[in-house]
Amino acid sequence: MPTRERTYRTEALVLRRKDIGEADRVLTLLTPERGKVRVVAKGIRKPRSRKAGHLELFTRASLLIAAGRDLDLITQAQALETYRPLREDLVRGAYAAYAVELLDKFTPERQEAGELYQLLAHMLGWLSAVADLALPARYYELRLLTLAGFQPELRRCVLGGETIVAEAQYFSAPQGGAVCARCGRGQAGLLPISMEALKYLRYFQSQPYSKVAGLKLAPGVLSEMERILQRYIVYVLERQLKSVEFLKLLQRQTAAQSPNH
Repeated sequence: MPTRERTYRTEALVLRRKDIGEADRVLTLLTPERGKVRVVAKGIRKPRSRKAGHLELFTRASLLIAAGRDLDLITQAQALETYRPLREDLVRGAYAAYAVELLDKFTPERQEAGELYQLLAHMLGWLSAVADLALPARYYELRLLTLAGFQPELRRCVLGGETIVAEAQYFSAPQGGAVCARCGRGQAGLLPISMEALKYLRYFQSQPYSKVAGLKLAPGVLSEMERILQRYIVYVLERQLKSVEFLKLLQRQTAAQSPNH
């Protein structure tokens, strides 16, 4: 006898979507208990679909899902958080796409992902609300690296093992952390890192976002932190993310249009 179709309830964040057939859509979701899953939303592209508004990109929703043979099937959907600014503002949306792509690359399918789910939900909320989007982006990168098991070592020299003191240092992506001035001098392939950027990277790594949110960092320091973290992420993933190139393009356009230029 065939087994009865099983159903389950879950919260989910919509990471990606792909149209199939005439009216259906395959969604890639992040759920707390089941991790990353792909499901079908049948008829969602029909004009009268009741699910459509509840399953937009980046939306957090409560779902009832029926287990299927190949892909599971969404039977009910209720939006919990729509994060509308991410779809209404191109730059906010680009940062959200970057956050999703980065998490996607670090997350295997169908593995419990409660902390990653909470981190991404918080990140989408921060990106919907704050003025300086680079600040939560750097915090998110460091937290995600920690949860994925790639936390950079920022307090001891990754070559000599000694405690890093308060001075300009270096950063080694292959070694996964800071290199003291003595060990780094003359070494090829290291990125210089200022004392200020290192101090803030450590602070971001060790504090909750509520402590980080009120900081006012000089644009140059945030850019240096971005450069360090991007070098490390590209080394770990062995690729540059597509969303990073789009973000850089938007940043160049925004800078060119600013009144200071």
